Amino acid sequence: MKLAAQNQESSNFERLVNQHKDSVYRQMLRICGNHADAEDVLIEALLKAYRRADQLRDQVAFRAWLARIANRVCWQLRKREALMPLLQLSTLEEEGREIKSTEPSIDAQMEKNQMKSLLLAAIADLPEPYRLVYEMRDLQEAAGDDVARRLGISSAAMKSRLHRARALVRQRLDAALLSGSKT
Repeated sequence: MKLAAQNQESSNFERLVNQHKDSVYRQMLRICGNHADAEDVLIEALLKAYRRADQLRDQVAFRAWLARIANRVCWQLRKREALMPLLQLSTLEEEGREIKSTEPSIDAQMEKNQMKSLLLAAIADLPEPYRLVYEMRDLQEAAGDDVARRLGISSAAMKSRLHRARALVRQRLDAALLSGSKT
C-alpha cells in the first residue's frame, strides 16, 4: 500500500514537472542571463523540489513554488561566482604565492617603447614618396587602390614604392638593432 502511494506521488510530481518546467526555465533564463546557468539552476531546483515534495501544500501552486526554489538557487550561484575571485585570492595567500601581474614587465615595456622609437625614426628617414605610401598603407591601413588614387600614381607604382619603403624600414631596423646589441 505504501509503495503504491509513493508511486502515485512520484507520478504526480513528474506530471507537474513536465507541465511547468519550461516556463520556470524561461524565467531562470531571464534571471541568470544564459542558457547554461538556467539549465543548471533548473536541474538543481528540480532536485530540491523532489526532495521537499512533501512540503508542497497545493499542486496548483507548484509552478510558483518551483520558481521560488529556482530563484534561490540562481542567487546562490551568483553569490558563489561573485566570491570566487576572493576565494582564489585567499587560497593563493594561504599557499604563500603571489598573483602575477597582467601588465608586461618594465623591461618589456622599455623594449617595446625603444622598438617603437626605432620604427618611427626609420619611417621618418624614408624619402617622402616612400614614406607617404608606407604611412597610408601600413599605418593607416588604407586600401592600395585608394592610396594610389590619393597620391595620383598607378597601382603598380604604389606597390613598388611600398615594397621599397618596407625594405628600407627593415634595413634601418636591422642596422639599429645590430648596433645596439654590440654595445
